[in-house]
Amino acid sequence: MVACEQGYLCDVCGQDVEAITDSDLYLRYIMGEVSPLVLPTLRERHIRCNSSLAQYIVDAAFPSMSCDGFFAKNTLDPAFVAAEESRVTRGWRRLQELPTLGIPIIEYPLPEFRQQLSEHADGAS
Repeated sequence: MVACEQGYLCDVCGQDVEAITDSDLYLRYIMGEVSPLVLPTLRERHIRCNSSLAQYIVDAAFPSMSCDGFFAKNTLDPAFVAAEESRVTRGWRRLQELPTLGIPIIEYPLPEFRQQLSEHADGAS
């Protein structure tokens, strides 16, 4: 089967990432961690398959996760953890809204990151 007919397979578990709302790649794009220029070239994974990021989602609609080892949030600075929980949860909530918004991909990121993309585009011309 041609790769494009398989959908987007998770780089960790090998299963299909069926919905954008489960996409670690698009969550990172929304949070400004992935450029729209490289988005199509990166490997996909489920949010739950990236526990080092998923542990920061604090929402009743997302089962809490933990991460073992060096990146476990219980071993990190509480102020950093609070900031990451706020940022990643905001990004995750935005990701959950996307299927109903009917907006172009360039408008997916959180407002502060859309502004950064706009400023970068203006500086590149």
